[in-house]
Amino acid sequence: MAERGEETGARATRPAQSVRPVRRTEVRLPELRTHDGGALETEGDYDGLEFADADLSGQSGRGARFLDCAVRRCVLDGTVLSRARFIDSVLEGVRGVGTDLSQASLRDVEITDARLGGAQLHGAALERVVIRGGKIDFLNLRRAKLKDVAFEGCVLVEADFGGAQLERVSFADCTLTRMDFSEVRMRDVDLRGTAALDIARGIDRLAGAVISPAQLMDLAPAFAAQVGVRVE
Repeated sequence: MAERGEETGARATRPAQSVRPVRRTEVRLPELRTHDGGALETEGDYDGLEFADADLSGQSGRGARFLDCAVRRCVLDGTVLSRARFIDSVLEGVRGVGTDLSQASLRDVEITDARLGGAQLHGAALERVVIRGGKIDFLNLRRAKLKDVAFEGCVLVEADFGGAQLERVSFADCTLTRMDFSEVRMRDVDLRGTAALDIARGIDRLAGAVISPAQLMDLAPAFAAQVGVRVE
């Protein structure tokens, strides 16, 4: 009996496992061919192509596959890429409003310096993705699945993660404004490196995330309000 008690005490004092780091991707593109300038095609198959300085507004590449591709400085206003698959690809300096990437699949993808508003990624699957720099307003990631995703130095304004699943996700030097984490499920989510953290909804869904002591103090009023405690 004494041995069992000692074992229980040892478990209680054993330090908790730290957050597991994101498994990062590094996309290395082959020599690319220039896209011929034609419109995107539904269910199109794009392999080893570079889309550069193109206006793809209003076009539909629904269900298309992009393998070893680069999309650079393209305009994506209202572009439909729902159910598209991006694999081992780079999106650099893209900009647009209302870009539809709902239920899309992004695997081993780097997104840098994007300027997007109202981008739709609800139901999307992101795995080994880096989102670096840029600003994204009103990003819709409801019911999306994010695994090994690193946000770095970007600004997210009113991003909606409602009902999403986040596993090994980090936010380094990011400004997060009025985030919605309603019904989100988190595992090994690292929020300690954010430059600013403002949670509008879902403060009760941070189980599985790691925050710093300073962030805890900043979020204390929201935590208190969540459990009905008045601070006077």
